[in-house]
Amino acid sequence: MKIGSLDLPGNIFLAPVAGYTNRAFRSICVELGADFSYTELASSEALVRNGFATIEILRRAENEKQYGIQLFGANPDVIYRAVLQLDAFGPSLVDINCGCPVPKVVKTGAGSALMKDPALLGRMVSAAVKASEERLGGVPVTVKMRSGWDSHSINYRECARAAVDAGASLVSLHPRTKTQNYGGKSNWDHIADLVSLLQVPVAGSGDLYSPEDAARMLNETGCAAVMFARGAAGNPFIFRQTKSFLENGNWAETPPEERFAIAFKQLVLLAADVGEKQACREMRKVFAAYSKNIFGKPGMPGGARLRNELVQAKTIEDYYSILETNTGVNFR
Repeated sequence: MKIGSLDLPGNIFLAPVAGYTNRAFRSICVELGADFSYTELASSEALVRNGFATIEILRRAENEKQYGIQLFGANPDVIYRAVLQLDAFGPSLVDINCGCPVPKVVKTGAGSALMKDPALLGRMVSAAVKASEERLGGVPVTVKMRSGWDSHSINYRECARAAVDAGASLVSLHPRTKTQNYGGKSNWDHIADLVSLLQVPVAGSGDLYSPEDAARMLNETGCAAVMFARGAAGNPFIFRQTKSFLENGNWAETPPEERFAIAFKQLVLLAADVGEKQACREMRKVFAAYSKNIFGKPGMPGGARLRNELVQAKTIEDYYSILETNTGVNFR
């Protein structure tokens, strides 16, 4: 797959997901077959102010040969200055977030609020493209957006045109509105419509939870790539499984022992980046997600008890003790 000047080995992507796509998780997803990965959304304002937390978000994982940095903001001048600072990280592309529905992002005029003003959205992309050309060697600038603000203002066509006219090399569409948040059902017809409209590649996101979902989105919409978001949380194996399904027509479940071994690997990688205390706190929800994919099926005993214990874990040793006691497997 090609995005502007960027050549990628495939079209199965890890989407940017706040609170999940940190360096450790991206490393795991790349190991398990993700063709491309994005950072969590990072504040352009904070980056310009040299915010340490933002800088930590932007670091490339050791095994990420290519990766994208996603920024959010509502000021073209700030986006320009933020992109200039990305040369220290060497991203393969820069993505502008035009889809986040979280109130603390939207109230600043960023995220999905940009879809209320396609002209401003275009200026944001133009500023990022200018900075990329000046400092990053012209790496592609892309956007990720929603279908619109609400059901009465479906304007993804206008916003996508504004982005592409300003120099965007790819448009990713999560076909829900801002007011839908993550509820209801995503409208894949919007993805297909955008594919027919644009001359640049379109990536699809929304309601992708299985290899079959990915194959169906590719076939039904004609999109150039699929982006797993919530469907990869606690299940990074979905990249490997999707590739198997697309290439061979079948895929295999991951044994519980391998699932938890990968979860521990993610915990150790995260602890190396942020310290054991913070990593253990952040991994509570992640371990619960890994275990839900094992114990969450009807008739599987012990899942609720295990998850209740996992959310109390404070040290890496706690995680080992809880998992070994509940599964009888030595993960050390």
